[in-house]
Amino acid sequence: MLYTRPDARPRIGIFAIGLEAYWPQFPSLYERLGGYLRGIEAQLAGYGEVISVGMVDTAEAAQTAAARLASAEVDLLFVYAATYATSSTVLPIVQRAKAPVVLLNLQPTATLDYAGMTTEEWLANCSACCVPELGGALTRARIPFGVVSGVLTNDPRAWGEIGEWCQAAGAAHAVRRARLGFLGHTYPGMLDMYSDFTSVSGQLGSHIEVLEMDDLVKRVQSVTAPQVAAKINELRATFDFAQAARDPIAAEIQPEDLEWSARVAVGLDALAKDFDLSALTYYYRGVDGNENERVTAGMIAGNSLLTARGIPCSGEGDLKNSLAMLIMDRLGAGGSYTEIYAMDLAQGFMLLGHDGPMHLAIAEGKPVLRKLKLYHGKSGFGVSVECTVKHGPVSILGVTQGAESQLKFLLGEGTSIPGPTFHIGNTNSRVRFGIDAATFVNRWTEAGPTHHCALGIGSQSGALRKVGKLLGIETVTVA
Repeated sequence: MLYTRPDARPRIGIFAIGLEAYWPQFPSLYERLGGYLRGIEAQLAGYGEVISVGMVDTAEAAQTAAARLASAEVDLLFVYAATYATSSTVLPIVQRAKAPVVLLNLQPTATLDYAGMTTEEWLANCSACCVPELGGALTRARIPFGVVSGVLTNDPRAWGEIGEWCQAAGAAHAVRRARLGFLGHTYPGMLDMYSDFTSVSGQLGSHIEVLEMDDLVKRVQSVTAPQVAAKINELRATFDFAQAARDPIAAEIQPEDLEWSARVAVGLDALAKDFDLSALTYYYRGVDGNENERVTAGMIAGNSLLTARGIPCSGEGDLKNSLAMLIMDRLGAGGSYTEIYAMDLAQGFMLLGHDGPMHLAIAEGKPVLRKLKLYHGKSGFGVSVECTVKHGPVSILGVTQGAESQLKFLLGEGTSIPGPTFHIGNTNSRVRFGIDAATFVNRWTEAGPTHHCALGIGSQSGALRKVGKLLGIETVTVA
């Protein structure tokens, strides 16, 4: 994970369960189990704000705990099976908390002292006794849940799962509270990308702020000379500047090109701040080189800077892909604006990339600015970004919709590999998936994608599947 955004720190609820009848029978058991709970709370605090209601050991105590957790509006609720407990101590809490539930079956020891075992020692290690009971009760109550089983400490697999649940809850938290800017319109004719704003807000809770090009143009017009100078310094520190390439549409960056990109970037900063944007989707077709067209053509460098700051920018008016990029970013994986670019069928890898913004935090080496005398398929000209994603494990997330307008996640995992790529002012990376390139394209296409996706670093499928569960979104892994 590269970073943690402030809006991706979830509120994590937790309680332990036990049986009140045990405490007078085994006087040291309650405090011992409480110590285990405090250890879990300390671990969870690294992922977000922890709201613990302690040990719940009766149906009456469950009602009190339920009220506290409901008022706390937690994003995720862990139920720690500290010892055997009846399911009546759990069901009222999860019903009222209305948060996604994960059962923690964490045994203090990996193996047991069979010869020296006592009843009290067994009770301190019998979390597995009640987890099936809890699963049965929650299933009959139609409450979805997850389960993590393993050792209480020093268990990378179990705690890796718990960490993924917390990171996923943080990403889901950010999505539910997101303010998605929609600037302009969707690229005409790209039917896969058209989005029903009400459907997106209804399924996810995200707010969509519809913006006019005038909102951005006004802010670009208000930029001062000192602001431009400061932004030029930021661009020089962030990017290398390319020489003209073999591509006949490439050219040398002139001072006026850099000044305009900087001016638009300052305007974009103001737009994002004034409308409190979590992400931005944009496209403007342009008319005869008018000011709106010039501003749109100058957005790529500024949008790359915004994306690296945690305000992902998706071109061509693809609202769903801005969500994919936002989720990847909040998982600390980057999430760059990407599509399937080409196949290398001889060497068995895909080229993934796009014209437009890049998540600069996941670039392999220093990203490059290259001037293009025209943008293929679009109006205008200007400075564009060229770079490759970091070499190593990568993941892609596509957010699409089915025939009934329900959102769906598509996932894929591969490896970003070194080797030559294009020098045409676009992002492009060589990615090898676990299957050959042609089969991958077939399976991805058959899953009904939106043609853009978010490209991030690391193996993120586990966390992304959990984000899907937390948001109630169907998730399909393409492999």
